Amino acid sequence: MLTFQEFFDICNGFWTIERTYHYLPSGEVERSHTEYQVDRLSALEKRRIVAMALPEGAISAAHEADCPGFTIAFDTVSETGERKAMSLKALFVLDDMMPHVKIPNTIPTPIAAEIPTTDPEIQRGYYLRDEGYSESGAIAGRFTYQPSRGTLEMTTVYSRSVSVDQMRIISPDTRLRTIVTYQRPIDQSPPSIITLTGFGLERKQS
Repeated sequence: MLTFQEFFDICNGFWTIERTYHYLPSGEVERSHTEYQVDRLSALEKRRIVAMALPEGAISAAHEADCPGFTIAFDTVSETGERKAMSLKALFVLDDMMPHVKIPNTIPTPIAAEIPTTDPEIQRGYYLRDEGYSESGAIAGRFTYQPSRGTLEMTTVYSRSVSVDQMRIISPDTRLRTIVTYQRPIDQSPPSIITLTGFGLERKQS
């Protein structure tokens, strides 16, 4: 079993990633290779992300310092030679760190990402970034963490899509990754139309 902090300690470092993406509407399958560098955020970088994404006073300075956060830089090359490089900062804030502040969800969670609120093992919180993957600008998503399975799941609602990204550590140098992207509904129903699925094997390099 990995504690919340142990999970993020393992995530630091340099990773190589092999992924396969399935675009469901077209039936296209694409493979890619990614080199992925993860470094801890400084206290100043954490404060900047909190200021962009949360109401003023939502979290104390002491709790802010305890939140795990990363600078993430990656370079991806698809099998067709298409390249995408990006750098962003992410911070994970447990609900317990700001019990009096809740950011309302704009739509319900996809059914496949629902976890019973009665499960005492599950830790929940906000996933804050200075840039989104699908759309530019600061964004706040939700995450759950399951210590007994070493699994972090992040759900982000964009203007046109909803992304569910799951990361599971199966050894200190190996992660499994799944990504499911839904079309965002025009009403308040849970997302159900899947546009993309991705599967990855991620290996930490010494």
